[in-house]
Amino acid sequence: MFSDIEIAQSTQIRHIKEIAAKLNIPNDDLEYYGKYKAKLPLSLINHDKIKKSKLILVTAITPTPAGEGKTTVTVGLTDGMNAIGKKTMAVLREPSLGPVFGMKGGAAGGGYSQVIPMEDINLHFTGDFSAIEKANNLLAALIDNNLQSKTRNLNIDPRTIVWKRVMDMNDRALRNIIVGLGGTANGIPRQDGFNITPASEIMAILCMADDLQDLKERLGNIYIGSTFQGEPVFARDLKATDALTVLLKEAVKPNLVQTLEGNPAILHGGPFASIAQGTNSIIATRMGLSLSDYVITEAGFGADLGAEKFFDIKCAVSGLQTDAVVLVVTIRALRHHGGAVKADYGTPSVEKVKAGLPNLAKHIENMKLFGLNPLIAINYFPNDSQEEIELIEDLCEVYGTKAIVAKGFSEGGEGMIDLATNLMKHLESYPAAFKPLYAFNQTPEEKIHTIATQIYGAVGVEYSVKAKSQLQQIKDFGFANFPICMAKTPKSFSDDESKRGRPEAFTVKVREFEMASGAGFIIPILGEMMRMPGLPAIPNAENIKINNEGVISGLS
Repeated sequence: MFSDIEIAQSTQIRHIKEIAAKLNIPNDDLEYYGKYKAKLPLSLINHDKIKKSKLILVTAITPTPAGEGKTTVTVGLTDGMNAIGKKTMAVLREPSLGPVFGMKGGAAGGGYSQVIPMEDINLHFTGDFSAIEKANNLLAALIDNNLQSKTRNLNIDPRTIVWKRVMDMNDRALRNIIVGLGGTANGIPRQDGFNITPASEIMAILCMADDLQDLKERLGNIYIGSTFQGEPVFARDLKATDALTVLLKEAVKPNLVQTLEGNPAILHGGPFASIAQGTNSIIATRMGLSLSDYVITEAGFGADLGAEKFFDIKCAVSGLQTDAVVLVVTIRALRHHGGAVKADYGTPSVEKVKAGLPNLAKHIENMKLFGLNPLIAINYFPNDSQEEIELIEDLCEVYGTKAIVAKGFSEGGEGMIDLATNLMKHLESYPAAFKPLYAFNQTPEEKIHTIATQIYGAVGVEYSVKAKSQLQQIKDFGFANFPICMAKTPKSFSDDESKRGRPEAFTVKVREFEMASGAGFIIPILGEMMRMPGLPAIPNAENIKINNEGVISGLS
């Protein structure tokens, strides 16, 4: 088997004009970024067409650190749907450089189910992340500049400033820093820090915005801190709104690329699901639904994080209706949840898979809470045994659904035709009855309790003294009706990453709160969540090589 990057490099990539022609997009409407990438103007969004198209979410069980292949399944299913004659497009998030050079490597799918040009996508792409980073850091600079001003000072208390700088790289040394050192000419000294770019609220805002005007309004609503009198200060108070919007005027447009099999794909935005909403932009999803009959999209990490936020934040705010859910499971993840150590993830074990099945069962139950009966995709690995596959099939039969072996990684669209065919039957057999889990007008405590008890399986929620104080401030500022965006480990249903499988009789603990008043949600932070990751002991950066001809290896 060739590596992902060797497969991508050996593929006959099509000019982006050919991909646009499949979607009936006039060439004049494309904004080209070379031969193989293009920006799509927002004028192509057609709200009447959106109502007629089908939206399918790909999510997963609680993952191992390597992930369970949601992107691979999303891309492969897109190719499989097109192979059976269904006009289908993948709509995905853009990769962050942090994981590319850190633990997981690239995030453009894998094997024969990739989006290309893979190297461009995994690196700087069309510059969206750079624009978000610059806008974020412009606001940070304006805040420190205002602290320094003697004539236009907004009386901001430096101790209350919550806005941090960002960089799209894993760098633990930047989590906590002191800025403004070096004398009076260099600013007011204060404690600060960096987050990774996908954790920026501006990333979240880009993915929640309806259009450029809505983007501009949301940017103005960013809370940055309070005055010494306790009054909130927003980005609009710094007269920053238009400048931030100018930096994002191209980034707000979705990016058109292609799969290895020449089918259309949109990539746009990239918030992580553990610390933000974990989905691509509302604009991108609407664009996909406008240009195709079926959109296959994904939400980050397990369904307890990405899917819950997709439904309760993205769909509830935008009015998007989800028509079906494909829940990805790998047998290696079930072995993990059944007690296998990492060295044994690839070793068949009926006993371990059987012990891990309650994790899958809980995710199926959770999807039904939203009115959706999930179709199960077994992302196939060569060491999966037939006995292990049959255990999953038997469980799915109990829950009134089916498990389909998905071989997109090794066979591309051909290996996904069975899943695509069953998805079409699933759409006919289970008409969408999507419903959010909670109402926005419930109290924040009620919404958090609902997520914790119904989705995670907790018996209750505890709040630290700091969290209680912060929550009261959120209410005082008038943000109590915002949806909830939980920040939690993706490694467990609980807030303790060591608790695998389907933990029971646990309480989740809200350590503190953040408010994303521009994006429009409240963020309870469970446990010790980090918004700036560190590199692993052996980062993927060590595996990446480039030769004298510019050919890259080790990126995937």
